[in-house]
Amino acid sequence: MRHVLRTIAGAAIATAAIAAPAVAAHGHTNWRGSAAVFVQTDSTAGNQVLAYQRAANGRLTYVASYSTGGNGATAVGATADPLASQHSLVTADDGHVLLAVNAGSGTVSVFRVDGTRLSLRQTISSDGAFPASIAVHDKLVYVLNAGGAGNVAGFTLRHGRLHELAGSSRTLSLANTNPPNFLASPGQVGFSPDGAQLIVTTKASTSSIDAFAVGRHGRLSATPTSNVSATPVPFAFVWGPKERLVVAEAKNSTVSSYSVDSAGTTTLLGSAADGQAALCWITEARGYYYVSNAGSANVSAYTLNSAGQPVLVGIAGTTQAGTTDAAAADHGRFLYVENGGAGSVSEFAVAGSGQLTNIGTVSGLPTGIEGIAAVG
Repeated sequence: MRHVLRTIAGAAIATAAIAAPAVAAHGHTNWRGSAAVFVQTDSTAGNQVLAYQRAANGRLTYVASYSTGGNGATAVGATADPLASQHSLVTADDGHVLLAVNAGSGTVSVFRVDGTRLSLRQTISSDGAFPASIAVHDKLVYVLNAGGAGNVAGFTLRHGRLHELAGSSRTLSLANTNPPNFLASPGQVGFSPDGAQLIVTTKASTSSIDAFAVGRHGRLSATPTSNVSATPVPFAFVWGPKERLVVAEAKNSTVSSYSVDSAGTTTLLGSAADGQAALCWITEARGYYYVSNAGSANVSAYTLNSAGQPVLVGIAGTTQAGTTDAAAADHGRFLYVENGGAGSVSEFAVAGSGQLTNIGTVSGLPTGIEGIAAVG
């Protein structure tokens, strides 16, 4: 495990010195339309969401920046990936709402979305320390707080605002600190497709995939069903066909897939490594599963075979230093990948074969960006 810590931390530190100019504080153009990509700066001096218009060819044009009303933060040992998580910036209400974490302030910001225009509606306590990931299912929202022992806290989304769900907080009982260690903190929270379970990955703390049962009123089981991952450091996940859980596991740069029963117990279907460094983030587009290799500055592609087992297709695209979170847009035709070390976003067109064609790069962003979401 110490070797893995040095490998991932070393890759991040090596990219941290790459500078990028500051982003302007106000919008350039008053764009309106549904095709937008949003990027979170996670700045400790004032977190912002940067709005980009997506053209028909997939290229992004900067439009405006919006203050979240809170501060970002950096996990201990992290540089290119300060939150060390997936889904710190997410959409809700069919893309009409954008939710952003403010890890340094212990809050969540709620924006109303109108094309590339954002209107800050609310900044609310996350009911924990170092919020790092958000899960949405219909009107139910859970926030993963990664600091200290870690916890998940529930909210309902009504009329564009979050309302705390009393009695919903559940501890993860992790042996960690606040700010958390970037590999020992939990990596992602997410609902199962039917909303019946809430999944949390614990990364190196316990290398577990925890599954809470979701009750009728949105509150969780008192404790989760805890499943040890097939390979260590489960980081992020998506869902495949037949509700198969597809997990990026960082220590061996492996993707594993699981079936999950109604009790939250996982059964391994298969695992496949990509031979790259620090495979941590995973995004689905057009039936392919794209993983960001933070230490290799590239993206690998996987498919699932008929048995639900992951099959490595190969290196699909080259990015820049500190490759982290990604978002798909336009029904998976485009993929946008953050490069936290370089302060950039790589723009790709997604081919039917799974190959990524680089169509451009958005440069000049702050280093340490983390959190990306697409609408339209």
